[in-house]
Amino acid sequence: MENREERPAYEQVPTPPERGLLHIWQSAGPIEELSLGRVLLSRPVLQVTLGEHHGLLLTQGSQVYSFGELLWRDLSIPLSAPVLEESLLGKSVVRVAAGGFHCGALSEQGNVYMWGENTAGQCGLTEKGTVTNITVSEPCLVSVVDSEVVPPAVVRVMDLACGREHSLALSSQNELWAWGSGCQLGLVTNNFPVWRPQKVEHLAGRHVIQVACGAYHSLALVRSLLPQNNNTLRPPEKKERGQSPHSSVTEREESLTADDAHYCPLGVELSEVLIGETTPRRRGPRRRLHPVGRSAGSSPGSGSFPYSGDGKSSTAQKLPELDGHADHLTQTDGRPVSHPLPCWGANKNSAFPDEMELQNILQKLSGHSLETQPINGPGDTDSLSSHTSDDSCVSSTPSTDLLISSNSGVSGPYSSSPVCLEEVRLCLEAEKKGLQGQKSSSLTNIHQKGKTAGNRRCSLPGTPTHGRNGSPRRRRPCPCKPSSASRTQAAASEDAGDGLPSLETEVWSWGRGSEGQLGHGDQLARLQPLCIKSLTGEEVIKVSAGSHHSLALSAQCTVYSWGSNMCGQLGHVNSPVTVPQQAKLSDGLRIWDVSAGQSHSLLLADGDCVQPILLYCGQHQESLSARRETSHQSQRSCQRSPSRAEIYSVRPTLLPLCMEMGYISSVSCGGQSCAVLADQNVMGFISAIHELASRERHFYCWLSNTRKLLLTPLRNREGACPTLGEPCTHLFFSLCESFVRLSILIGRHATSLSYFLHDVQGADVKSLPLLTHTDDFLVIYKEYCFALGNFHVMGGFQSLHKLSLEVLGSQQSLLARLCVPDQSVSGDTDLVSLLYWPLQQLHQYSRVLLKLGSCYDVLTEEYQCLHQGCRHYESLSLSLLRRKKEAETTFLFWKSHSGKNTEVLRLPQRRVVCESSNRSLTLQKAGRFSNHWFILFNDALVHTQNAIPSQNFFSTHHVYPLTCLWVKPVTEDTRGLYAIKITCPEESFTLVASTPQEKNKWLRSLNQAVDQVLGGGGQGSSPGVTAISRTATYTFTGEGSFKDAHYTGGWLAGRVHGRGTMKWPDGQTYTGNFKNGLEDGYGESVMPNKVLNKPDGYQGQWRDGKIQGFGKYKYASGQVYEGCFYEGQRQGYGMLSSGKQARTSSSVFIGQWVQDRKTGYGVYDDITRGEKYMGMWLDDQRNGQAVVVTQYGMYYEGTFKENKMIGPGLLVSDDDTAFHGEFADDWTVNGKGVLSLANGDCLEGLFSGEWSTGLKVVGTYTKPAADEPDNKERNSLFRLGQYLVPSAQRWGCVFTECWSRLGCAAAGRGERTIAWENIAVTITTAQRHSPNLSRSQSKALESLEFIPQQGEAVTTANFDNIRRYLIKACETPIHPLGWLVETLITVYRMTYVGVGSNRRLLRQAVQEVQAYLTHFFSLVRFLFPGLPDDGCIIPDPPASPSKSRHNSNTEGVVVVSCSSLLLPLLLPRLYPPLFTLYSLQEEPEEAQYWERIIRLNKQPDQSLLSFLGVQEKFWPVWMSILGEKKQIVSSSKDACFVSAVETLQQISTTFTPSDKLLVIQKTFEELTQEVKPMLEGNFLWCMDDLLPLFLYVVLRARIRNLGAEVSLIEDLMDPNVQHGEMGLMFTTLKACYIQIQHESTL
Repeated sequence: MENREERPAYEQVPTPPERGLLHIWQSAGPIEELSLGRVLLSRPVLQVTLGEHHGLLLTQGSQVYSFGELLWRDLSIPLSAPVLEESLLGKSVVRVAAGGFHCGALSEQGNVYMWGENTAGQCGLTEKGTVTNITVSEPCLVSVVDSEVVPPAVVRVMDLACGREHSLALSSQNELWAWGSGCQLGLVTNNFPVWRPQKVEHLAGRHVIQVACGAYHSLALVRSLLPQNNNTLRPPEKKERGQSPHSSVTEREESLTADDAHYCPLGVELSEVLIGETTPRRRGPRRRLHPVGRSAGSSPGSGSFPYSGDGKSSTAQKLPELDGHADHLTQTDGRPVSHPLPCWGANKNSAFPDEMELQNILQKLSGHSLETQPINGPGDTDSLSSHTSDDSCVSSTPSTDLLISSNSGVSGPYSSSPVCLEEVRLCLEAEKKGLQGQKSSSLTNIHQKGKTAGNRRCSLPGTPTHGRNGSPRRRRPCPCKPSSASRTQAAASEDAGDGLPSLETEVWSWGRGSEGQLGHGDQLARLQPLCIKSLTGEEVIKVSAGSHHSLALSAQCTVYSWGSNMCGQLGHVNSPVTVPQQAKLSDGLRIWDVSAGQSHSLLLADGDCVQPILLYCGQHQESLSARRETSHQSQRSCQRSPSRAEIYSVRPTLLPLCMEMGYISSVSCGGQSCAVLADQNVMGFISAIHELASRERHFYCWLSNTRKLLLTPLRNREGACPTLGEPCTHLFFSLCESFVRLSILIGRHATSLSYFLHDVQGADVKSLPLLTHTDDFLVIYKEYCFALGNFHVMGGFQSLHKLSLEVLGSQQSLLARLCVPDQSVSGDTDLVSLLYWPLQQLHQYSRVLLKLGSCYDVLTEEYQCLHQGCRHYESLSLSLLRRKKEAETTFLFWKSHSGKNTEVLRLPQRRVVCESSNRSLTLQKAGRFSNHWFILFNDALVHTQNAIPSQNFFSTHHVYPLTCLWVKPVTEDTRGLYAIKITCPEESFTLVASTPQEKNKWLRSLNQAVDQVLGGGGQGSSPGVTAISRTATYTFTGEGSFKDAHYTGGWLAGRVHGRGTMKWPDGQTYTGNFKNGLEDGYGESVMPNKVLNKPDGYQGQWRDGKIQGFGKYKYASGQVYEGCFYEGQRQGYGMLSSGKQARTSSSVFIGQWVQDRKTGYGVYDDITRGEKYMGMWLDDQRNGQAVVVTQYGMYYEGTFKENKMIGPGLLVSDDDTAFHGEFADDWTVNGKGVLSLANGDCLEGLFSGEWSTGLKVVGTYTKPAADEPDNKERNSLFRLGQYLVPSAQRWGCVFTECWSRLGCAAAGRGERTIAWENIAVTITTAQRHSPNLSRSQSKALESLEFIPQQGEAVTTANFDNIRRYLIKACETPIHPLGWLVETLITVYRMTYVGVGSNRRLLRQAVQEVQAYLTHFFSLVRFLFPGLPDDGCIIPDPPASPSKSRHNSNTEGVVVVSCSSLLLPLLLPRLYPPLFTLYSLQEEPEEAQYWERIIRLNKQPDQSLLSFLGVQEKFWPVWMSILGEKKQIVSSSKDACFVSAVETLQQISTTFTPSDKLLVIQKTFEELTQEVKPMLEGNFLWCMDDLLPLFLYVVLRARIRNLGAEVSLIEDLMDPNVQHGEMGLMFTTLKACYIQIQHESTL
């Protein structure tokens, strides 16, 4: 239950008479003489439930009261003083349920409490009770445990229902649990009673909505499993054919039995079930109380409560008639006899002389073979048996229920009541006339014919049958069949709003079916739940089960009933029904609550006024005067069946006293009693809620009837398309679909309002669906109005009226009842008004919400919520009424201007606003004889030329979409023109009005139309205030670059501006930014290549409609260019990767481009040939100084011309053979030269030929002497680097691009403020257009938004801020400096990775890194002008103490250099290729070094220390292992100076020289710390002591590539530290390396 404390302000003080009023009366009394019993309690009653002879009340505060015959306590409690169930206090009870003779309560936590009779296990195995308890006197907890899960979990229950011998619980997971006895449990078991709740597995996986329990049958309302699809919502197929659930019962029953998809094999042997049912309950008779006024042999089934005066049962007085027959059915010991039923013929007083004819008619009545059946004797004295209970009065004919429980006192299959001879005589007469469907009292349908119906019922899957010793026709278990997939019914929308009840439901039933109460077309029992197929698709929202009949309430306010009808409780013909049929109701009555009792039914309906009315159907007595007049007939009727009611009406009867009860919210029946809960109308709150619900139910019934009688027949008409025309046909289908969606929403809303009324006391007004699902109502109503208006504008109603005359024909009168009273209908039905009528419901919503709001204080939350909802619905109502008027006006416009010319302008969604047929508007500077007609629609402005509006003729016309139309008033000039300027994407023109009033009218209309089409309200727009900037769609038609292109995106004053997408018919597309009508900014484009039949793709920057800036271009040939563009051509830095489609070779070029050609410095990697070119280019040709290396180790540097090696050059092979001379072609020598061999020999002369194939030489061979000094002149010829491109000139294009991104035309040429603005714009744009950035990337961009103070002088206080900013900027590729770092890393790796890993490129690589630092530092100094020059000192702040830096050579001084500031940013990412070159260069020396390291490390520590000449005073004596000191012995190894050795080993894990120097410094510190304990006083190192000891540390460190490490430090270390302490330490390390490598003493 919902929060019951939140109530209107007027209800804060408890006033019991206002809410929860309870009225109870006896159902069998005369209607004219009904006396209401009213319970006066201190608290409002929230729920009432009635059993056979008792009842339960749930009041506010979760208090439970009992009254009536409490047999389990031997008490009789009058209604006027109900007794409080004190054991339930504090349990937070939210629901109660009363069974035949037991009770149940449900707590807010989902716990179940049961008490009462427990002979059949219906109270379960409670915590306090045992299996042997036949009664449970006090409420006890019944645990519902799901043992299938691990660990077992307690199930939370949300609903509870009780029958006579069973109980059902609905869990919060919408699963069903059952306990008790009988087939009505639906369990797969043969052991009864079932003491512990078990899950009904046959409904597992289904969404059970509600459950109901009859005496011995059960009903469940289940959500359908049909697919949900909003777009295909259609009425059920049977409805489309005009069939209703009660129109053709024969066809429906035939369809039910022919398709057994819903029938599932039970898998339970019937004989076992019969045995199981009789085991625990035959131990003895039930203990019953016999109140005063009742005979000892009578049962409590007389149907009277203690407060009723008339408590005698007429059935008990008629029982002796049956004794004569019963004596023949049992033996003296009470055991069943085995002879067949025709032993009735032994009675000599039989009214039928022909016994075989009697057996034949009884066989036809029962519908199955009357073979030997088990017969119960009188030994079973169960007080609930049919012959001792008033329950017999509901049994009309012999029963075919084969699952007879042990407490049935009547023998044979006729368990419910005996067969009166008069009834048999009537049936025999009907048999003689032939079962032709005219009259029959068979329990099956009157159209079913004897043997055929019986055989068909016996063949139903899952139907238990048995005869003597078990029938051979018993079905064998077989696999369950799936649900039928051939249903044509469309599923209702589940998405109309979360929380609204579903209308796609099914009704499932199981248990005994002797009276047809299961609704499956027979009287057979069902051991497991079975779907009632005839109710599928009928939108059932509630089910109710009486003793032997069932009711189902649909969302369309109709009631379906089936089962026993001997007391008229079904509300229709005087015969029981085995399939659901509609109750006979007067026109205009809408039922919204039902309840079924023992032999009566109570219906709650909407009447003529807001206050609900009560309808009753079932047995009742005549008034006193009527009884006197019919006394003679009563005497004669004693010969008839005692079970037939004496007086009842075919149709439900109005109870006059209902108007005195107030506003009834729910009804309840049980036994022979009725009860209702009502509320008083305080401040109009209750009446407003009832009015809203009543109107909505009436509205939904109207929608359903309209769909059934009008739309569905018209839609299913085969000739609908030719009659309506193709456009109108599609519009009509769209209208039908939107109508269905509206109907489903209203149906679900009406159902939820009925549920709301049932719990109006505990419900919160803020939970009204009108408030919680406002958006769903607004969307669906708008959709319906839009579809209706489109159909109206296109003239569809005229054709639809003709089609309705053809389809409906003489049934036109049926449509008259669809017309509401406020519609004027004369003659034919006005379909336009009919289908527009639903829009008026919105105003009713607003009015009712306003009325509800008046019940609350203005400051309350409820008032605010209701007032806001009222505004929403009233605003929508007015808006839709305007749309209706616009549609009507447009229809009249097209009707008065019909013609071929105007028909091309007629569109469904187009509405006319105004037009200039009266010459109120013309074109400026128009010709004297030209006629211009302007028509303003809601989506376009149409300009027609040479127009004659009166004749609907014009020669040409042009349509200007309003989405791309800008309106601007022209200020009045001296010429007196009242002009309006119109701007469109491709043209502009000026309109001239005839008067100022006309100008203002057109200006206002244009602005409002433009505002509305752009998403505004279209109301109150001032002239000239329409959006200059907007998003719209347009197709260009004029000449230009956008010809025939379709654009979607932003606009600014008639030009494409902002982000958008342009698509051309040939497949070219552009998606990106526009500016002033051209592509500008970042964009992505696809351009078709007709030659290769593949598109080119580009992603990057544009400017003024051309590719300009940095981008990535993918060519159709497979080539990919990533770099800079200028005016559509490759210009500046770029990298081109060749594709595999056009060429056989694969290559990559990275370098400078000029006008789409390679010009300047670049690196070309020919991957196929294994060559890499690093040098100058001109017009796509190698030209100038360059270096070429190959994968075979060849190294060439020289000059190129016209793509060839021409001129002087130096060639060095892998074995150090070198040639310096003239080259004529690639690798071809021709001219003078000098060839130097690896052994020092030299050959000088004229050379010719190709290097790889052989050289022709004419010259001098020279072999130098051993003591000959080096020839410096000759050595200079073979010096590397003499033909290289200077490192400062290599990658100027990269730095130029970075300067341009900062807004500078060249290096250092630009304004610093503009540079920082460009950086800020770049970062902001990246944040806006990159929503998928990670959290770390977003934080990095946010940190870059804070710019350090670049204008001030840099001091040691703010230097760290600059350094941190540079680190973050270089880590972010979006930042210009970050892009520069990424690009430099790319070009460096492209140059020196792969084939470029040639040791002769080391000097070139080092110089390139130093050039990077120089260029980079100039950029940093431009951004931070306060930084001093390279190598200068940063001053301290005036008031700040000096700080020491590791890169300073003076205490308290910070020296800035490009290497110390920028090398940590670059070198870690350049380290792999650079260190590889160092390793290749030092490879020979490294081999010697490593050989000595391996050999010397074989010695123990003391031997090595002695060998190295380390003084013994430095030798460690102790070593620490895991904190334990151990003495170093002569055999110890790797035990001395361990910390220093481990520290030095870290040099291989660092990248920059400064970090490596820090490692060396820490090594010396560790070494000093280990030596100090062995020495006394202050200790200072001398080189003689330090070098041997440090040499030991280097040997034990075993550092690979130590020579490369030393060379890297030496080349790239900061010059400021070379001569300091760190420089000295580095020199010591270098000396150790050289000594290890060359010292002979080692």
